Amino acid sequence: MIACAASRIVMGKHSNLGPIDPQINGIPASGVLEEFDKAIQEVKKDPAAIPIWNAIIGKYHPSFLGECKNAVDWSEKIVCDWLATGMFFKRRHARALAARAVKTLSDRSATLNHSRHLDIDYCIGAGLVVERLEEDKTLQDLVLTVHHAFMHTFGMSPALKIVENNMGMAMVRLRSAPGQA
Repeated sequence: MIACAASRIVMGKHSNLGPIDPQINGIPASGVLEEFDKAIQEVKKDPAAIPIWNAIIGKYHPSFLGECKNAVDWSEKIVCDWLATGMFFKRRHARALAARAVKTLSDRSATLNHSRHLDIDYCIGAGLVVERLEEDKTLQDLVLTVHHAFMHTFGMSPALKIVENNMGMAMVRLRSAPGQA
């Protein structure tokens, strides 16, 4: 989603984006909506399936379905707005281009999973403005330098996450030692 707020995306051969797939407490909102739709269809076909689906659907809070719908709608609207006012701003039919890209990036029947890797060709096919990192050797060298520094830093320390601001203030999250939670 954040990448879609940019005017362009630079991706290398091994780069990937993820789908637009909002999660609520680690549960995919669109997956919940699909599950409810499947339950309705199966119960209409065979009312004897009610007890099975009741056990499955009963695990959710009554307002959870609405929260999932809102999360899906909101995430798609945000990305559509970002694309229309950013990446596609100067193009004809910016809203339609944005809507098409959002539909492709949030199509659960194609992406299947929150951790699905969408490669450069998929992103270009979705209509995103993508530049290939390998076409700019200077930028590629700079990116690889940062990548190698990152890999060295994390490989040689117990750090899991490092965030530093423009004033040199840093937050470092460390790995737990074996046996610690």
